[in-house]
Amino acid sequence: MRFIDIGANLTDPMFRGIYRGKQAHADDFLQVIHRAKQAGVQKLFITGTNLSESKEAIEYIEKGFLYTTVGCHPTRSNEFEEHPGGPDDYYNKLAELTQHKSVIAIGECGLDYDRLFFCPKDVQKKYFERQFDLAEKTRLPMFLHNRNTGNDFFDLVKANRHRFTTGIVHSFTGSMEEMKKLVELDLYIGVNGCSLKTEENLQVVKEIPEDKLVIETDAPWCDIRPTHASFKYLQNVPKEEMALYSPPSKKKERFEMGCMVKSRNEPCTVGLVLHIVAAIRNANPNELSEKVWENTYKAFNLK
Repeated sequence: MRFIDIGANLTDPMFRGIYRGKQAHADDFLQVIHRAKQAGVQKLFITGTNLSESKEAIEYIEKGFLYTTVGCHPTRSNEFEEHPGGPDDYYNKLAELTQHKSVIAIGECGLDYDRLFFCPKDVQKKYFERQFDLAEKTRLPMFLHNRNTGNDFFDLVKANRHRFTTGIVHSFTGSMEEMKKLVELDLYIGVNGCSLKTEENLQVVKEIPEDKLVIETDAPWCDIRPTHASFKYLQNVPKEEMALYSPPSKKKERFEMGCMVKSRNEPCTVGLVLHIVAAIRNANPNELSEKVWENTYKAFNLK
C-alpha cells in the first residue's frame, strides 16, 4: 500500500535526538525518513506551526517527497504581536514563505482552548482570522486545528468558508455532531492515533464519509498505545506489514541507530492508522488506502 502522511512535526527537536533542550541520543532524522519510505509513505507533509518552524521545514524539503504547510498554530498566536516588526511584518514573512513550490497549505492554524495558558482566546481568534486572508490570497488549502472550542471554531470557519478552497481539520477527536458540522462545510477530516483512543472515537471515525477521510501520524505525538480502544485491531495486521509500520524500538536512554524510539511516533506508523480505520469500517485496507490517497490529492489540490 502507498501512503501520504498529511501531518508530521518533523521540525521537532526529538527527531534530532534532543529532548527538553538536552541531547539524549544521536540525530536519527535520516533514519526516520528511511523508515517512512520503507513503509510505503510516498509523500510526507511537514506541519508548519509558526514562522521559524515553517522556515525550517522549507529547508528540509526533498523534491517529490517532502512538502510543508506554512502558518501559525493557535497556541503560538502571541508571536504575531511579539514579533520585532509587528503583526503585519510577521504576516508578510509568512506570505513570503508561501511562494516556495513545496508549500501545500496554510496552517497549522485554528483555535485551541485546552491550552489557554499559552495564548488567550481573543488573540487566537484575531490571528486565526488573519490567516484566512493568507489562504484567500494564495488560494492554498487550510490545515486546521480545533480543540475544545464550543461553537467558536465552527462559527469562524463558516463565516470565512467562501475565502478558502479546501480545508482539512487535522487530528480530529471531536463528537459525531462536530464531525457532521465539518462535513457540512465540505471539509476533510484527518485521523491519527489520537483520533482512535476511545470507543466513542472509533464510532465517529467509522461514520466519516469515505470521500472526506485522510490520515496522518502527527508525529512525534499521537502514537497508538496498548491502552487505546483501537489497539486490538492491530492483531490482524500481517506480520510483514507490522515489521514496516512498527519496527523494533528502544527507550531513548538505550538508543540504537536503526531502531525507533519508544513513545516517539514516526511517519512509518501511518499504516497502522490505515489498518485500524479499515477494520472499524469493515473495509478492504488496500482499497481504502487508494481512496484516502485520492482524497488527499483533492484536499491539498495536488497535481
